[in-house]
Amino acid sequence: MAGGEGTRLRPLTANLPKPLLPVVNRPIMEHVLRLLKRHGFDETVVTVQFLAAMIRNYFGSGDELGMHLSYATETTPLGTAGSVKNAEDALRHEQFLVISGDALTDIDLTDLVAYHRAQGALVTVALKSVPDPLEFGIVITGEDGRISRFLEKPTWGQVFSDTVNTGIYVMEPEVLDHVPAGEAVDWSGDVFPRLVAAGAPVFGYVAAGYWEDVGTIASFQRAQADVLNRQVDVSIGGFEVSPGVWIGEDADVHPDAILKGPLVVGDYSKVEAGAELREFTVLGSNVVVKRGAFLHRAIVQDNALIGPRTNLRGCVIGKSTDVLRAARIEEGAVIGDECVIQEEAFVSHDVKVYPFKTIEAGAVVNTSVIWESRGQRSLFGPRGVSGLVNVEITPELVVRLASAYATTLKKGSTVTTARDGSRAARALKRAVISALTAGAINVRDLEVAPLPVARFDVRTSDAAGGIMLRSKPGDAERIDIVFLDADGDDLSPAAQRKLDRVFTRQEFRRAFPGEIGDLRFPARTADVYTQDLLDRVDTSGLAEADLKVVVDPSGGAASLLLPTLLGRLGVDVLTVNGRLDETYPEPGAEQERRALDRLGALVASSRAAFGVRFDHIGERITIVDERGDLISDERALLVMLDLVAAENRGAQAAVPVTTTRVADQVGDFHGLTVRRMSMSGSELSRVVQAEPIVFAADGRGGFVVPEFAPVIDGLAAFVRLVALVARTRLTLSAIDARIPPVAMVRASVPTPWAEKGTVMRRVVESVDVDSGDQVDTTDGVRVVGPDGSWVLVLPDPSEAVTHLWAEAADLGDAQQLVRRWSAVVETVPPEQAPVTRP
Repeated sequence: MAGGEGTRLRPLTANLPKPLLPVVNRPIMEHVLRLLKRHGFDETVVTVQFLAAMIRNYFGSGDELGMHLSYATETTPLGTAGSVKNAEDALRHEQFLVISGDALTDIDLTDLVAYHRAQGALVTVALKSVPDPLEFGIVITGEDGRISRFLEKPTWGQVFSDTVNTGIYVMEPEVLDHVPAGEAVDWSGDVFPRLVAAGAPVFGYVAAGYWEDVGTIASFQRAQADVLNRQVDVSIGGFEVSPGVWIGEDADVHPDAILKGPLVVGDYSKVEAGAELREFTVLGSNVVVKRGAFLHRAIVQDNALIGPRTNLRGCVIGKSTDVLRAARIEEGAVIGDECVIQEEAFVSHDVKVYPFKTIEAGAVVNTSVIWESRGQRSLFGPRGVSGLVNVEITPELVVRLASAYATTLKKGSTVTTARDGSRAARALKRAVISALTAGAINVRDLEVAPLPVARFDVRTSDAAGGIMLRSKPGDAERIDIVFLDADGDDLSPAAQRKLDRVFTRQEFRRAFPGEIGDLRFPARTADVYTQDLLDRVDTSGLAEADLKVVVDPSGGAASLLLPTLLGRLGVDVLTVNGRLDETYPEPGAEQERRALDRLGALVASSRAAFGVRFDHIGERITIVDERGDLISDERALLVMLDLVAAENRGAQAAVPVTTTRVADQVGDFHGLTVRRMSMSGSELSRVVQAEPIVFAADGRGGFVVPEFAPVIDGLAAFVRLVALVARTRLTLSAIDARIPPVAMVRASVPTPWAEKGTVMRRVVESVDVDSGDQVDTTDGVRVVGPDGSWVLVLPDPSEAVTHLWAEAADLGDAQQLVRRWSAVVETVPPEQAPVTRP
């Protein structure tokens, strides 16, 4: 399989197919072919698509390797299965093995084939345990090795194993009958799940050897170090003149040069006196390293010149590139082919310089003029793109983000923009609007608006998406940038990855002067939202109930819409904090507690039915009962569920996997079915759109009112709550009192990123199925005991921690349950500890 473009490896793959990338001076694909030859595979079909001629020209017929190579060319990408189907004529008559030409491995292929034959398998998938399984397909096998489930590109909430698909398969030719010809089809995403569902013998072989998917710059560098460390059994060209120091044919290394291995000096290269090559440095062929140069963990490809007194650390230098006197290139930087880095230039960490560029003398390059790499794990977190105002989230960054978003949309599309009342959001939204219009996108700017109103405007105005800027809850110094899709929902993980790729590569679209987008300020969005809300939500009984409520918009965007909404509801209302606060729109924890205490006092003294405090963007609510007592988010979900269930017998409700089992008791009492979903807001919205759901909540003060919109909406939840209380004729405290108490405990355990996959596999392996424990992998790993007690283990998507929730008959049992599983999460057996690489 040699058709990949290797987009994440750019600029190294800008002019070179990924299989030809050199690892210790030999293309990855050559290492793979040598492995095949070693295990008796001497007849090989190579599937090619991107820059196919370069691969054919390099390997030819395979005579130099003692093999016979033929080629199957795709005119358009056909996917992993479609490309093999394209080579069907050569594979029809006997068992065959599929292997990637761009993954470095020394897996025992002979043993893999023997295992396949012993099992009588239709397909055998080689599996490998990896520390970070997010970028791979997770595979679950039974005790007999039979595969029961495939999961492609999981989120951390779906990581319940660290055993991943290596893309190495042994197959019987009949499997090709399950692949349609001429279509883009993938093995693990399309074919294998159908075979597993049909009961076909699809087995997994857990390989003990080395395997590295060389798909990123970091993994490319790691593969070089692993070869030099002899962690993978591949041959290194040249002579080992001292332990760990390989010198190629006719290389000229001066005796006064300093070499501290492991390292490789390629054929015909020259290292002058006084140059210092440190650990894990790789020099290609015909490289010249001048006097006084210092290289540590640097990968320098063929025909490069490294000038005197240069300093290269942890970087990659492309072919035929000149790095001139006293230039400095930092960790993670990648310089493309045929570039010139002039005297005393400084290229900062993680910067990418694409081919044929010149960096002027003395320049300090923190980002390329056209391309750069941000160098972080993921652009998106659970609240969108988040960071410190003017430190991590700067106007420059916001312009690039909005430009990337515009590039993912068609020219002439419309995007809704909105913000909370903070000055930071106001300043940064201007940068958003400039970038969108410059990218040929029309903008509907709502100025200050609640997030539910922005979602509504996107959904009802035929906009292609939206962007909302808001200060982070509890921290006014941080800001979140929320990107919306055409339904007004948060971007799906797939859409986030697409935007992330465009942002990383910084290949932004710019409009011609006549295409620059228009900026409009729609005047009646709040009125239309209010009217549609009241038309769709049942408010019967309000007029007769004569309710009084206390409302606290917390100085946020909801204060701009609530007067109109409350006036049309016809409810007696006492409002506090109704003035928009643009300086500190979101207080800290202590201020929040005092605000809720004040709200409770006002509710009790005014004899109101209840009180509600909105967050500053009108998305979530906190409820105080008629006595002024706070109803926690967890109890609020149960109270609202009880009210809805009483009017919707036989219906369905959707709640997150962290919800107490008391929710099931409430549902059973009223004849309502409770379904548990992922904690992802986009997943909750998807389920509400696809299923006849009458109630949905996230357990954190967010409620979905399905009859109005499939998204979390604090304003709609407030209207629904007012109407439900009016019709039930019961107080909130009475409803809360009749719901059983909850014995639930939560804990968080620090977990390094590199260990998260291992931790989740260990959790699954620790389940005692013999005692009746059951496993639910809706989100994370939820272990349910025979007595109904349960524990949920869920890796945090943006921080190096793992969260645990546990519920039992009483708090003591729940705490014991958390302690038991926390110990499982914290334990890293020596044989499973991650390898520390340089």
